[in-house]
Amino acid sequence: MVIEPHKYYILARSGEIEHGLILKQGDSFAIFNHYGNIEQSGLGKQGIYHRGTRYISRLEFFICNTKPFFLSSGVREDNILLTVDLTNPDIIIDNNLFLSRGSLHIFRSKFLFEGSYYERIKIQNFAPFNINLPIFIAFDADFADIFEVRGVKRKKRGERLKAIIKGDAITLGYKGLDGVFRQTNIAFYPSPSEIFPSQVKFHLNLAPKETATLFLTINCIESGASQSLSYEDALLRTKKVLKELRERTCVIFTSNEQFNAWLNRSFSDIFMMLTETPFGLYPYAGIPWFNTIFGRDGIITALECLWINPDIAKGVLNYLAYTQAKEEIPEKDAQPGKIVHEIRKGEMAATGEIPFDYYYGSVDTTPLFIILAGAYYERTGDKEFIENLWPHIELALNWIDTYGDLDKDSFIEYLPSVNGLVNKGWKDSHDSVFHANGNLAKPPIALVEVQGYVYAAKRKAACLAKILGKEKMTKKLLREAESLKRKFNDMFWCNDINSYALALDGDKCPCKVRTSNAGHALFSGIAKRGYAKRLVRTLFEDHLFSGWGIRTVSSLERAYNPISYHNGSVWPHDNAIIAYGLSRYGFKEDVLKIIKGLFEASTFFGLHRLPELFCGFPR
Repeated sequence: MVIEPHKYYILARSGEIEHGLILKQGDSFAIFNHYGNIEQSGLGKQGIYHRGTRYISRLEFFICNTKPFFLSSGVREDNILLTVDLTNPDIIIDNNLFLSRGSLHIFRSKFLFEGSYYERIKIQNFAPFNINLPIFIAFDADFADIFEVRGVKRKKRGERLKAIIKGDAITLGYKGLDGVFRQTNIAFYPSPSEIFPSQVKFHLNLAPKETATLFLTINCIESGASQSLSYEDALLRTKKVLKELRERTCVIFTSNEQFNAWLNRSFSDIFMMLTETPFGLYPYAGIPWFNTIFGRDGIITALECLWINPDIAKGVLNYLAYTQAKEEIPEKDAQPGKIVHEIRKGEMAATGEIPFDYYYGSVDTTPLFIILAGAYYERTGDKEFIENLWPHIELALNWIDTYGDLDKDSFIEYLPSVNGLVNKGWKDSHDSVFHANGNLAKPPIALVEVQGYVYAAKRKAACLAKILGKEKMTKKLLREAESLKRKFNDMFWCNDINSYALALDGDKCPCKVRTSNAGHALFSGIAKRGYAKRLVRTLFEDHLFSGWGIRTVSSLERAYNPISYHNGSVWPHDNAIIAYGLSRYGFKEDVLKIIKGLFEASTFFGLHRLPELFCGFPR
């Protein structure tokens, strides 16, 4: 059965080579070019975004209608502040050189806080004479949905509203097809000398060495009022939030400065991604395009950070319990007890143009939810929290047995969705589950790692049931877990490749391909000791271990492509899960191989920041 790419696959006709500068805070993020501008050029993805909508699609700074010269720019190590240094070009007035390049220093600093954008522009005159020049700031707001920006075509859009100019501020508005009024309020201080629907003008009059300071505030408003904070007050509050978060988190230092730089960058990025919700902290999935709740990503991040800050796990569990599916909704892949895969805000999600407002199309998130609950209790001993969470754990267990096991063979399977994902594990590309001959597996599909997650979930749930005095349920869950382990090792182990199969297809035929998925059997503990030793040898052979990390797919497989998303690339989170499993089974030297590979890979990426994935070419 050949499954075509899904309709939500976003076509790419060119590589995203624009190196944007990105800020993120809460439900907002912004993409700027190295000038600190937002320009309607290139890939057209720059902008200020809030809750799935682009509230600013243009923001440019000019001197005498001329673009400044670039000096430097960058985001501060703590990810709060973006700073840009510029200077003036040669300025010609009436065919005469009025101001030589390099006479002005223009310093832009900007940040996001609680749905608003703040910018301060300092301009200092280093010319030996007074200058009098016009400064322009141009702006626009297209209110494009994030999926629209990324390339999804729409048949119809809402209504752009007439700009409202009031005092030193201008409001741009849009009425969406979802009935929501979205507004971009842009305020300036001091007041511009002239203000228009898409541009403001300031008259700059500076003596030698004198500095002028301009402030710009942009509020992203969704059917409500906006806050009004000064640049200084908002920056102080932003720093306070980060300081409080750092104080709640264990920080690591070593004797290796490069290793410390890697750790510090990782900490800063985690702090940036953590978002305060009504249910506690939640690590959003990624910037720019995944600045939202993802169930699997939140759980795995919480597990990995559990030892340094268990509050993250508590926030994730609270949020996912609240959004746990209560009924069957086929178009959202929702069934009672299932844990959410993805939550999207924005006009297209609200109108149903995309199915991801509350989307439940992952097969592994529900058992992972139970695993996190058990791990959280082991870390904290917070029995009261587990007592309150227990009804949600029971619902999740019921989903596993009722809806997850489609044919009642003890394995969890999935079918492709009508409106959502074709594959529902962490490798959710349409071509990520295949046989040795390269043919795609016929559904329903039982993934190797998911069976391990269910095994671990039932063992964790058994421990929680025991501390809650539910002895009968404890014994039942342990029996089911051990039965699953025996059946798994019988059905999934493949002697001819010294690995567990990637999956069982709809005919219960194993997909005999060597992949990183099998390494997750070490993480969950479902692997037999004898098989584990053979699996580890396979994972670290050259065809799977690139020298930088374990590939998603072995270079020996027909479907191997080191440039692909899931069929030969290296994913840091995937390697971290495998490393945990290696440690669990006592393979400490192999853990160090992964850490060393990823650390050394990080030195080749800007700011020591490991990406979501990188190519699987051999080292």
